[in-house]
Amino acid sequence: MFQSKHFKLEKVSNSIYAAIAKEGGGAAANAGFVDLGEKVIVFDTFNTQQASQDLKLLAESITNHPVTWVINSHWHGDHIRGNQTFKDRMIISSESTYTKIKDVHPSRIAAQKNDMNGLTNYIQSLKNQLVQNTDAQLQYQINFLSELKSSLPTLELVLPNQTFIDKMTFHGKKQSATLFTLGGGHSLCDAMLYIPDEKVIFMGDLLFVDCHPTFFEESNLEHWATILKKVMLMEIDVAVPGHGSIGAKEDISKVTHYLSDLTAIVEGNHPIEEINIPAKYKDWGSSEVFQQNIKIAEALLNKGTPIL
Repeated sequence: MFQSKHFKLEKVSNSIYAAIAKEGGGAAANAGFVDLGEKVIVFDTFNTQQASQDLKLLAESITNHPVTWVINSHWHGDHIRGNQTFKDRMIISSESTYTKIKDVHPSRIAAQKNDMNGLTNYIQSLKNQLVQNTDAQLQYQINFLSELKSSLPTLELVLPNQTFIDKMTFHGKKQSATLFTLGGGHSLCDAMLYIPDEKVIFMGDLLFVDCHPTFFEESNLEHWATILKKVMLMEIDVAVPGHGSIGAKEDISKVTHYLSDLTAIVEGNHPIEEINIPAKYKDWGSSEVFQQNIKIAEALLNKGTPIL
């Protein structure tokens, strides 16, 4: 079977596959697909069209059916910039996500296309560093930026062409799946896909497994924790995260604890530069995100935003 350099395809069940991003590839985040029985759903489209082309190829060759629906879990680029691969299909997002993609990404993509020389020079500067420092993370960054550069000349922003408010259900000959949102947590609005017969849920960036979840200024930590607690009440055996390896219900609980622990740390009034990663998160990936998360949690607290 064809193997993508952008992601590792993992079989969750006979009808569900998770596409787990490889470091340094053009995916940057996880995606996946579900065969409902002659109807195929793709969940998220990666950061580049070269990665989403591989996803489409694998989804259609494995299921032996064309992709029917494509879901954008939220508006962040690493989940929607591969949409052009599916521009002749039904691409679905929440109303809020559609509006945010439409408002933010045209100027962002235009700026990147206009600064190709700057990106080229930056990649070269990293390559110069690599000569003196054979750091694997540096090589991954070079590879990732090179994939981004490759995508830009032909990158076309394709917006969702159908939106939903709270939830919608898809039916196939074998089973059904429900797309739903409980509002914003990680982003302005986060959508999930639940396949009840298989007890599998695709959670986008509401779930990170064995890596630090990323906070943004738009994140609402209180809502995020509430959403996760509601999802914990569902029958779930497998949870596919936006980043990290395939998880289970206990991994959802870990993110809830992470949100609570960081909130407690920030409320403890310690100087940010003196705060170290708690021992239970020391082995999690993306450790560089921790300090950023602390700063954002503190900023939210200072603004009077309830964080938990």
